[in-house]
Amino acid sequence: RITVSAGGALLIDGVSVDAPDGTLTALVGPNGAGKSTLLRALAAVQRLREGSVTFDGDDLLGMPRRQRARLAALVEQDAATDLAMPVTSVVELGRLPHQSLWAVDPADTIVTAALDAVGMSDFADRDFGTLSGGERQRVMLARALAQQPRLLLLDEPTNHLDIGAQLAVLGLLRKLAGDGMTVVAALHDLGLAATYADNVIVLRGGRVVAAGATVDTLTPELIREVYGVEAVVLHNPVTGRPVIALSPLG
Repeated sequence: RITVSAGGALLIDGVSVDAPDGTLTALVGPNGAGKSTLLRALAAVQRLREGSVTFDGDDLLGMPRRQRARLAALVEQDAATDLAMPVTSVVELGRLPHQSLWAVDPADTIVTAALDAVGMSDFADRDFGTLSGGERQRVMLARALAQQPRLLLLDEPTNHLDIGAQLAVLGLLRKLAGDGMTVVAALHDLGLAATYADNVIVLRGGRVVAAGATVDTLTPELIREVYGVEAVVLHNPVTGRPVIALSPLG
């Protein structure tokens, strides 16, 4: 159970969550629910007041930083804009946890593959600081992929992206999960969470309101309680996944 506080305020209140291996788990909830704080706590960026985080039986927060970076990568919501370096160099930073004085690191191949995966190969030589918000977001995802993590944590990975890029990124996350990576992403769009996530964890006020398989958890009753809106949850016979339509109460 994880508890996080800052400045005397309780941000995460005794949250216990589980992200199954090889799945895409979405963190959803209203603004201020604690999604970003929880992700940062899982990545050891945010200090815990109490609690622990284990991954595949190992104490993720207790291990050395370099070892943890080989297992887990965090993509935050807003990429820094003051990096005066080529896109390729930014992505190469993801290889730092794997570099060794005694072994050759095949960084070029891995970095190229990461840029290809996020559709940014044509931007490899561009200065990172000249990119749009959505382009920077995809570069930071490529940097995380270059870490070759087994656990990928993402805070609003569709932030700044147009609709086509949103679908491409979430499709990539589903593929990564299908290939065995454990992916946990904070999403503000319930429709995207319903379409792409295997499981959801619903937060409100720093606490877990509900958690489980997406098709069972995102019910009209839950959405009304947490978000204060009406919802119709339909079934897509092609994908087998829910489709959510929202409207104001009343």
